[in-house]
Amino acid sequence: MQVNCAAIPEELIESELFGHEKGSFTGATEKQIGKFEQADRGTIFLDEVGDMSAKTQAKVLRVLQEGEVERLGSARTIKVDVRVIAATNKNLEEEIEKGHFREDLYFRLAVIPIHVPPLRERPEDIPPLVRHYIDYFSRENNVRPKRITQAALDALQPLPLEGQHPRAAQHRRAADHHDRRRHHRPRRSAGQRAVAVGAAAAGTAAPKPGSDGDQAKRRTLREFKENAERAFLVGKLRENGWNISKTAEVIGTPRSNLLQEARAVSDHARRRTAEAG
Repeated sequence: MQVNCAAIPEELIESELFGHEKGSFTGATEKQIGKFEQADRGTIFLDEVGDMSAKTQAKVLRVLQEGEVERLGSARTIKVDVRVIAATNKNLEEEIEKGHFREDLYFRLAVIPIHVPPLRERPEDIPPLVRHYIDYFSRENNVRPKRITQAALDALQPLPLEGQHPRAAQHRRAADHHDRRRHHRPRRSAGQRAVAVGAAAAGTAAPKPGSDGDQAKRRTLREFKENAERAFLVGKLRENGWNISKTAEVIGTPRSNLLQEARAVSDHARRRTAEAG
């Protein structure tokens, strides 16, 4: 089981991790099994564990110490046997000193620590990353895969990569990247910049940008598509009583898409309530 702790709103992460009973809160129209319970006798991967709230940290610590969970709205404890793998781009020892992360939870998690150095400290990884992103963006945009010369790869490796923050080495999975692109205006990733630099080093001419009118049309069509997708997801959430798991299963979409929309609707409602007050 995989959980991205940074992508789930704070008010939903406890339900995601530990589950809830029907009627335990508004919108809980049916029982939901949490990730820890689903991972019983298996493994759960907690990504961006450093972004969990103090309340959630305390509950995760209990699972590690006692081997049991409680669903929201239930007083019954459920025994679980789970192997936990955690990842973070933060320095947890510094976060402990600042009071942002529990020291006891840190020592429970840091049994076998594995440090992944930033990309600037492992330039030998640049060629396979460049090839990966070339293949990935070619498939995503349905174009013939491009090729990059060895000379271009050789030109990329000695680059100092100045200005890159250490968290740039923490690569997001392709699925997370795709989810973000569906709801936000695309930005050039490190992989795309590397391909551009490689093409320049190989002497390949960069494509000419379209006219202002063409760019405006593409932007208008993209915004229309994003708004239509957003309206569809929100409509399906309403039909299913704002049950994210059920809606995701019904329409066959990642839960992260629905979590973003549910959070946006919740934020909008809070702003309207504050304005009315």
